[in-house]
Order: sequence, then structure tokens, then C-alpha cells
Amino acid sequence: MAELKAIASQVRRDIVRMVHGCASGHPGGSLGCADYLTALYFRIMKHDPAFNMDAAGEDVFFLSNGHISPLFYSILARAGYFDKKELATFRKINSRLQGHPATHEHLPGVRIASGSLGQGMSVAIGAALTKKMNGEKTTVFSLHGDGELDEGQIWEAAMFAAHHKVDNLISAIDWNGQQIDGPTEKVMNLGNIRQKFDAFGWTTLELKNGNDMDEVVVALEKAKSLTSQGKPIAIMMHTIMGSGVDFMENDHNWHGIAPNDEQLAKALAQLPETLGDY
Repeated sequence: MAELKAIASQVRRDIVRMVHGCASGHPGGSLGCADYLTALYFRIMKHDPAFNMDAAGEDVFFLSNGHISPLFYSILARAGYFDKKELATFRKINSRLQGHPATHEHLPGVRIASGSLGQGMSVAIGAALTKKMNGEKTTVFSLHGDGELDEGQIWEAAMFAAHHKVDNLISAIDWNGQQIDGPTEKVMNLGNIRQKFDAFGWTTLELKNGNDMDEVVVALEKAKSLTSQGKPIAIMMHTIMGSGVDFMENDHNWHGIAPNDEQLAKALAQLPETLGDY
């Protein structure tokens, strides 16, 4: 577990440096989901950094809330999909690392463009059904923001997945209570998200601390044990927006702004360099 925690710390350093480097991006949700995606790629998923778009015989991950691309790019680079030095090109002219992931850039590890919220679950369901039809015993994962659940397409997909028994799908909800315009309860009160997914016919788990690596791994392993039982699985993952950087934590203003030079220095002072900066 110490290795996973070390990777997550380095990933957080990557995130704040990338967003600072182009003075643009979304650090808050990226930092909050760093532990989840680290555990997924470095412990849970069966995947190949050589990258084949079809992913036959592999587990697959789809990032639906594509604005947290700094996290996704860091994870992919650290997992060996491309050289970590490329992280320095984030959101810059002619970079493959656009503000939201895009497939036409042919960046290894990116299978869908996910700038528009609400679509990732539908794509994940399609991939999961394909794998079932091909007789695979693999798992499809997707990640969504709680603010993203304002999109109606999410609930259409949720109904479809339960009705068609897409039981090789694990969707995680980043339940941090924040979105770009403020707290979710003020922008669009979601109520109890877990109860909603229960009512839609999913098997649900609630991860009380999505920024505790031990708890994240336990939740993901439990979710995998619940596949192939006739229902899709949803993990309600309570996280802290900006986790790891004290002045960013629980502040929706850090959803989509970059730190200045002084703020970057303060952030990096709180995040141990464990694997070497890019």
C-alpha cells in the first residue's frame, strides 16, 4: 500500500505542475480522485500500456468527467503509456494532452473523447456488453462527478444497465459535493445518490473516504467480487475536492483555476516527490 500512496503523491505533484504550467485546467477534482485512479491502474485493473484500442482481454477504464484530464494523463504516463516528459505539454499548442481527452490525438490510453459530461456511462455500457458478447471475463470501469449526475443521459444509462444486467460494469461517483458553480446541494440538490442508484436496480457500495488508499483498494476489490451477479455496480466515493493541498480542499473555486507561482510552491511543499518530477 505504501507504493500506491507514493504514486498518488507524485501524481498530485504532476497535477498542480501541469495546471500551473499552462495557467489553465481543473486541479480540484483531479486531486480528489488521485487515490482512486492510482489504485485502479496500479493494483486493480488488468491492462496493457502497449495499448490496443479494442482492449481485447483487458479491463477498460472510461473517464466520463473529462475535465479532470490532468489526473488521467499523469496516471497514464506513470503507468507507462507514454513518456512522462510529455506531461509538460499539457494544454499547449500542438500537444496531444488537450484540456479534455480527445481520440483524434491518438494518445495511448484514451479511448473516448470526454469533454461533454454525461456520456461516459453509456460508452462504458457499450464496451461492457461487447465484452460479454465476446465471452470475456473482464471488467469495465467508469468515473463520474457528482455534478455530472445533473445530466439526464446518466439516468437513462443507469436504467439501461440494470435492465440488461450489465454486471461487468463498475461505475464510481466522485461524491465531493462541489461543482463549478458551487456546492451541489445549492446548484442542483442530488439528495442521497446511493439511494437513487439502489432504486435504479444497481448494486451499490459507499466508500466513506475516497482519499484513504487502504479504503479505496478494499472498496474496489469488493466491487470486483460483486461482478457477474446480474447487476451493474456503483461505488459512491466520498472525496475532498483538492485533496492533499490544504488551501484547495473543499473549495469549489478550485474546480477550474490554476495556482499562481506562490500557490504552486505552497502546494508542492505539501506533496512529497516520490518518483521524480517530469
